[in-house]
Amino acid sequence: MARPPVHGLSTLARMHGVQTAFYDVERRRQQASPEAILLVLRALGAPVESFADVSDALREHRQELWARAVEPVTVAWEGQPVDIDLRLPATPSEGTVRCHLALESGEARNWTSDVGELPVVQSVFVDGVRYQARKLSLPFPLPWGYHRLALECGGKQFETLLISGPRRAYGRGEGAATKSWGVFLPLYALHSRRGWGAGDFSDLRALVDEVAGLRGSVVATLPLLASFLQHPLEPSPYAPVSRLFWNEFYVDVTCVPELQKCPSAQAIVASPEVQQEVEALRSQALIDYRRGMALKRRVLEELARCFSAERSQRHNALAHFVEAHPSLEDYARFRATIERQRAPWSAWPQPLRDGVLKAGDYDEGVKHYHLYAQWVAQEQMQALCERGRAAGVTLCLDLPLGVHPDGYDVWRERDLFALGATAGSPPDTFFTKGQDWGFPPLHPEAMRKHGYRYSIDCLRHHLQHAGILRLDHIMSLHHLYWIPRGLEARDGVYLRYPWEELYAILSVESHRQGALIVGEDLGTVPRYVRKAMAKHNIHRTYVVQFELRPERRRPLGPVPAASVASVNTHDMPPFAAFWRGLDIDDRLKRGLLDDKGARSERRSRRLLKQSFLALLKRRGLLKGADDDERDVLRACLAFLSASPARVVLVSLENLWLETRPQNVPGTSDEHPNWRRKAYYALEAFRHMPEVVEVLQEMGRLRERGKRLR
Repeated sequence: MARPPVHGLSTLARMHGVQTAFYDVERRRQQASPEAILLVLRALGAPVESFADVSDALREHRQELWARAVEPVTVAWEGQPVDIDLRLPATPSEGTVRCHLALESGEARNWTSDVGELPVVQSVFVDGVRYQARKLSLPFPLPWGYHRLALECGGKQFETLLISGPRRAYGRGEGAATKSWGVFLPLYALHSRRGWGAGDFSDLRALVDEVAGLRGSVVATLPLLASFLQHPLEPSPYAPVSRLFWNEFYVDVTCVPELQKCPSAQAIVASPEVQQEVEALRSQALIDYRRGMALKRRVLEELARCFSAERSQRHNALAHFVEAHPSLEDYARFRATIERQRAPWSAWPQPLRDGVLKAGDYDEGVKHYHLYAQWVAQEQMQALCERGRAAGVTLCLDLPLGVHPDGYDVWRERDLFALGATAGSPPDTFFTKGQDWGFPPLHPEAMRKHGYRYSIDCLRHHLQHAGILRLDHIMSLHHLYWIPRGLEARDGVYLRYPWEELYAILSVESHRQGALIVGEDLGTVPRYVRKAMAKHNIHRTYVVQFELRPERRRPLGPVPAASVASVNTHDMPPFAAFWRGLDIDDRLKRGLLDDKGARSERRSRRLLKQSFLALLKRRGLLKGADDDERDVLRACLAFLSASPARVVLVSLENLWLETRPQNVPGTSDEHPNWRRKAYYALEAFRHMPEVVEVLQEMGRLRERGKRLR
């Protein structure tokens, strides 16, 4: 392809929010290739089949921007009156603009303004037509929420969504009195002797009770969203079928109310065949999702059949649940069609692929199963959270950045996703070729045009239960790395997102539910991201393994008060593996390091450890031998517990010095990602001194509110 004039391509890219260059982890400027920029523009919907189309696309985009008169979304911070840029053709007789404001409450307000009296802030010619941008001011403050402003001018109508909210997300007060601590474990890994080979909602409730008994106040886990667990099989909690529905894999079938009235389901559960299968699943070190889901589904399907056969008051409860969740019927039809077609939606016949599902396209019984399973999952989640609230324990949930490309959300909300690209990250120290995460990114302008309905629904689905919500890859509120289909991960391009509007939504929803918002801000994080997080009270993620540096006087960065602090995350080696350098051995084995690089990493790790040990000793936290990993871990947790951090989380696996990670990014068959059970069952570790005593000590330090200086 012939190279285009750089100016035209760069201008078109800037107007679409495409960053033509970025700074990598080494602070080196990386310039995007013209080919990558063109492909990203095409993925955004720009009419550019080749570089020759750039000039026409630029002219069309300018026309479209000025023809739409107002931006689709406007933010009004703190409910104050807001100024709206109104773009209109300049005419000798300006006329009037009629304003119709529909508040979220249902209240309506109407007024008119003389266009000629509105201040002119910009004047431009677009294809020979002079346009003026005028400032239209709302004459009154707005209540918090989402409001629609419709404008009529010159025989045309325009509309903008007004997001009115507090500048800072919910914060639960300030100071040492609000400091808390808790534990982390993926729910699939939290197994018990009564479970069916993997953790379920009853196990999570038991963990909540244990933490409450130790006077803790947070239980954190990985995403609990619906997944493909049969054909195809994708157990990653970060590749859900949907971000709007729960994973029925976590349902405790023995606690479903219908079991008491369904002899046939009772017979299935009690049968030697099923009991033998349950014992086999319990005995395995790794989770067999297909077998486990097939077994639970057999029982749930029978419970759903019994439920349908006998009318009861619970039928009204299900009807109310379906009515309160308008997309549930659609989701159930989608899952049933997947099973009928035995193929991803992209391979379905055209009408089905385009979202038209009719009776006969799927099995009605399978659809009913998915409705019933979602209802039961919601009931058990609700009971779990009510138990936690009564005990003073908050559930910390995790909202993943993406969804499975073959899943429900992409199928139904196709206009919101850029199917010509995938999200990922550029090359860095650990991933020298970059990362391709495999899911389509959300289209920023489409999100705005749809009034952020999908994003708000995803937040509300989680915040109905979560007192703390962790947002995966918080940088995506500002920009996201797009990899055009056909290119390698290292050839991607960053795209800007409407961060102010997204923060406004977070503020509104967090205040409505009284929930803390935590951003996963690990890796290469531009300064402006952390500045915006602080401005809007989005809590940071502080992880010791990321913060360590080989400086003897200051081996750790300060722990922010507005943060959730921990030793490691699920994507990192556990503490013991990190301390022994086992992660370096693994990277050497996988070819991510050569012998020279591994030697350099080990030298650096020794310096990190020496500096950290010196700090712990200076603070009087470490008095034992330097090579006693358990003492070092306890000292590290004591350091975090006495810090200003709002929440301190400890992975339970660290407490028995687990060395195997739950996930190794960039691997598939090399590691059993998302499948490894905790080494100890719930009934065992709840009585282990090395677990209980450390948690009790964390609680004492948190309650005393001690701050190390």
